[in-house]
Amino acid sequence: MSVVKINAIHVPEGSGSELESRFAARKHSVDGAPGFEGFQLLRPVSGDTRYFVVTTWADEQSFQAWQADGAAAAHAGPPAGQGAPAGHGAPADQGSEGAEAPRRPVATGADLLEFEVVEL
Repeated sequence: MSVVKINAIHVPEGSGSELESRFAARKHSVDGAPGFEGFQLLRPVSGDTRYFVVTTWADEQSFQAWQADGAAAAHAGPPAGQGAPAGHGAPADQGSEGAEAPRRPVATGADLLEFEVVEL
């Protein structure tokens, strides 16, 4: 039975486009994880200010394995040789000396919502 994990991300007003660009830079970083079935980033339009990161997994064990081994890589900076901004700790700007300054997280918090898919 498939399971759905929804990360409800609290994003300050005006920071949504930055969050979206970071996800876009790493949008296929989870694709090869065993048991991974799909991903969606949902932008709020009415009634809520949180973004929802929706992932579907073949089973709970697949999600747990990715969380233990692959989640940190999916939230890391861009792969070597790529300058696009990505996850929570991605490099951001070049300082006056040319060193990259770390990016601050866009989100101010998150809640994990967990579901099983009901097969009808």
